[in-house]
Amino acid sequence: MTEATALTIRDIPFRTADGQEATLSDYDGQVLLIVNVASRCGLTPQYEQLEQLKKTYGSRGFDVLAFPSNQFLQELSKMDDILEYCSVTWGVTFPVFDKVRVNGKKAAPLYQELTKAEDETGKAGRVEWNFEKFLVLPSGEVKRFRPKVRPDDPQIVALIEAGLPD
Repeated sequence: MTEATALTIRDIPFRTADGQEATLSDYDGQVLLIVNVASRCGLTPQYEQLEQLKKTYGSRGFDVLAFPSNQFLQELSKMDDILEYCSVTWGVTFPVFDKVRVNGKKAAPLYQELTKAEDETGKAGRVEWNFEKFLVLPSGEVKRFRPKVRPDDPQIVALIEAGLPD
């Protein structure tokens, strides 16, 4: 594959909750916050902040993309149960995709690419835990935030606002 034909992050396929193929290109021009989520994690209250960001900025070109992962042994086993939990417990309206692995040789291709991004300390590589956040700007640039950084952290909000169309 030549550099000119190499896949960009926006072309990497992944699966929706109902098994359809999707890519980030389906969200062209938008600011995206990609998060690996888990229903039984102590950080699940971040769902509330993620939903608030969606409500605040969704009409302006922003979306949250949630990828459940049981890699840290804290996610429900069935997609229907995960979707119900997100909807009923947290009122989630943003898309929740099919479960993925976020680390290791069998990591989802999207996460293989996302984890190349460095956090604010310059560290790339493995996802540390559930609710690690990757902000993908319309340019394709990726900003990484570790799990304990709240979705409504001023640094994330400033980047969202700066990346939105005028």
